[in-house]
Amino acid sequence: MTAELPAAPTPAHRPTERTFHSDTVIDPFEWMRDKTDPEVITHLEAENAYADARTAHLEQLRATLVREFIGHTQETDLSVPVRRGDWWYITRTTAGDDYPRFTRVADTGTMPQVEPGVMLEGEQVLLDAQAEAAGAEFYSLGGLAPSPDHTLFASAVDTAGDERFTLRITDIASGTVLDEAVTGAGYGLAFSADQQWLFYARVDDAWRQHQIWRHRIGGPAEEDVLVIEEPDERFMIGFDRSRDGSTLVIQAGSTSTTEAWLLDLSDPTSAPVPAGGRRDGVDYAVEHGGDRLLIVHNDGHRGFALAQAPLEAPARWEELLAPAEGERLLAVDAFASFVALELRSGGLASVRLIPRAADGSLRIEQASDISHGGELDTVEIDANPNWDQTTVRYQLTSMLTPATVAERDIASGATEILRVTPVPSFDPELYVERREWATAQDGTAIPLSVVARRDAPADGTAPGYLYGYGSYEMSIDPSFVPTRLSLLDRGVVIAIAHVRGGGEMGRDWYEHGKLLEKKNSFGDFVAAAAHLTDSGLVAAERLGAEGRSAGGLLMGGIANLAPERFRAIIAGVPFVDALTTILDPSLPLTVGEWEEWGDPLHDPAVYEYMRGYTPYENITAVEYPAIFASTSLNDTRVFFNEPAKWVARLRETVTSDQAERPILFRCEMVAGHGGRSGRYRKWEQRADELAWLLDQLGATELV
Repeated sequence: MTAELPAAPTPAHRPTERTFHSDTVIDPFEWMRDKTDPEVITHLEAENAYADARTAHLEQLRATLVREFIGHTQETDLSVPVRRGDWWYITRTTAGDDYPRFTRVADTGTMPQVEPGVMLEGEQVLLDAQAEAAGAEFYSLGGLAPSPDHTLFASAVDTAGDERFTLRITDIASGTVLDEAVTGAGYGLAFSADQQWLFYARVDDAWRQHQIWRHRIGGPAEEDVLVIEEPDERFMIGFDRSRDGSTLVIQAGSTSTTEAWLLDLSDPTSAPVPAGGRRDGVDYAVEHGGDRLLIVHNDGHRGFALAQAPLEAPARWEELLAPAEGERLLAVDAFASFVALELRSGGLASVRLIPRAADGSLRIEQASDISHGGELDTVEIDANPNWDQTTVRYQLTSMLTPATVAERDIASGATEILRVTPVPSFDPELYVERREWATAQDGTAIPLSVVARRDAPADGTAPGYLYGYGSYEMSIDPSFVPTRLSLLDRGVVIAIAHVRGGGEMGRDWYEHGKLLEKKNSFGDFVAAAAHLTDSGLVAAERLGAEGRSAGGLLMGGIANLAPERFRAIIAGVPFVDALTTILDPSLPLTVGEWEEWGDPLHDPAVYEYMRGYTPYENITAVEYPAIFASTSLNDTRVFFNEPAKWVARLRETVTSDQAERPILFRCEMVAGHGGRSGRYRKWEQRADELAWLLDQLGATELV
């Protein structure tokens, strides 16, 4: 490091010994786990100061990027109105405001014609999040719910970033807050039919959502009643109100097994009734279909199947639709006159519509899929809250298609585009998107979604950006992200690597990227990088990568596996000390994670396998990419100490010239897993990361 550059923080070594399965590991930085330790806070502040100093030269570029993000956003905007009962609900944003306003207007028979920034006659403000967030460094909503008769409005608010919510119930007509007795709640809000009660969830000390409670509106929280508790630490529990309003559908699930119950909302003090039972390895989701239950399940079908069951015999499943080759059925949404089935086919998300007969039965033979023909189209169900509706709303997007809300008439098949999200200063003709395929070391074809300017050279000189995740069967589908335009317009070729461990190519794709096959995720990502450079789409020395959360584990893994493939890596809230975390069942989510990663505490083979890939413990003394790691002090999903430890060990181990390839770390001191709250503050945070990346790739100027 040259004399002009500041020295990086060097935390003290305080060795902690860890011994499992006759393997002893000495960890010099485990002491940084305690966020109440003043020395830990001092170290984090020093890291932030160091990152500030090392990126000070990027101040103008950061400001430019923020202006570009804003320039591609219609700041004063609104959502398509959604009808709920006799009201149309609207979300409005205003230029200069970080947070939206939630409003509604009475139904007069047709959807209201709305304009950005212009309130309709009689439009009521239900919640002004900008006003609510005044003075708060962090503000996030964990749920919103109108009561059945639409006179009350419930909201869940987090002002720390730890995803523990305070519940508030407001009388809409007067604006009076009727109740805010419940604090520390988890996700989920549902009123009883008589709206005397509100159902909510609680989390345990390990941040596992494990209980459903019933709260009498206006009463003290101390008198709340426990409805159901999930004692198995592998399972989390949650609930949804059925579309017809009759039933609370409660579901507990681990990575591989599910159990469901039904609670009659017209009899809110009754006990939940089992709906399907619990069988190890059987993963299913229940949808209340009015006169029957509809179930998407994997019992006998790796791609999941659609079944139905009588309400009086919910465990008696009758198969209705098996998946075709290459399909993965995801979820079912029931309406009075049709059913919408969400699925994956050919690596893309789509929707299948199935009409219902007068007796409620499903006309499977008349099923039809929604398609717009694009190679990277993603089609997903949008807001459809009404049981009796005869149309279905869905959202279409791709890497070059801004989020588009459309509506399909079930009887006629006619489609109406309700809204295309405005993107100022965006000309889609300047760009091209396509599907590419890489080949993994074991011969598996790995899909990539690629977007670039039409004039981007394919001669091996262009800068590139590769994103990946690859865990929990979560799919990173092609979608339009306005901030990516700032990369594209600087000549950067953007790609998403759909690696194993995700769900893009079906259940097997997930199964072959978890447990003792987790390393496939890392190898797939490296194969995707090789494809981009070997094909000439990207310069070998100008490729950047990014992953967040479990995708941060992916970044740590590929940095160790093939550091020569990448010039720079962004690792957001990265799960890089995976073995230490998964060995400790007292930490948030650990026991439930054993079905994803394996149980290294009790299984020596899992321990050895994880010991071989956990990023923090496998750093080697070779040249590494430049690295920008970020986290939040109050993150309950991936603790801040994981990237803090990782960065410290990277700096003292790698042989890179850290003047040219810096290793930086930022910690948001009041934020959660998703980073800062508020759109402008999020843009500033994103500009910080992307300015650094563009600088490392030598792509700071517009083409």
